[in-house]
Amino acid sequence: MTKLTRTASARDGRAVLMAPALVAVVMALLIAGCGNKPQVPDWQMNAHGALERYVEAYLVGDSRVEDAEFLRAREALSRTGDAALVARAELTRCALRVASLALAPCVGFDALRPDAPPAERAYADYLAARSTPADAALLPPQHRAVAAGQGDAAAVRAIADPVARLVAAGVLMQSGRASPEVLQLAVETASAQGWRRPLLAWLGVQLRRAEQAGATEEAARIRRRQALVLGGS
Repeated sequence: MTKLTRTASARDGRAVLMAPALVAVVMALLIAGCGNKPQVPDWQMNAHGALERYVEAYLVGDSRVEDAEFLRAREALSRTGDAALVARAELTRCALRVASLALAPCVGFDALRPDAPPAERAYADYLAARSTPADAALLPPQHRAVAAGQGDAAAVRAIADPVARLVAAGVLMQSGRASPEVLQLAVETASAQGWRRPLLAWLGVQLRRAEQAGATEEAARIRRRQALVLGGS
């Protein structure tokens, strides 16, 4: 098994975004462990590989690859007729968008919502910053503090997985609770991973706040950093 697959809990249907790169969300149910198991069907392996490549492409900003790989993964999952599996793939896509501040309705999941399990519906509400304290118990442990209203930098910093940390920061941004410390933590997280798309998004927020505060030197510094990131694309 890959490190990605090992990090997912195959027995916990609530394990949305529990592993690095998000693909374990779906793979926790697609591949229920290794060992003396029947041969894994092709659709599972195809979905796994496509989702993995999709996540990598999205975070670095390769739109051509991301679109093709997500379509490939969704087609493989759709062949099962299992709305829960397809819903998790759509939630993976929406979570990445929240992590990169591409905030929009999660229309792919909304079409599947009537047949999605309660945990997936709760996670979709979390991504839209509509969680209630009662929803927190249905979420992965690392998101429960933010969902319950403990939205400060310490709660975000406590999230070990970098993608999940960015997702939590994006949820706070949507709800108007993202402090300067949360913004800086998101920038540091994306920078450390070399994830161009979320890094530029969070730098853009910092830039707007610096401009609004009249912090001209800070704004100039952020612009130089944005140019450096763009220069490598």
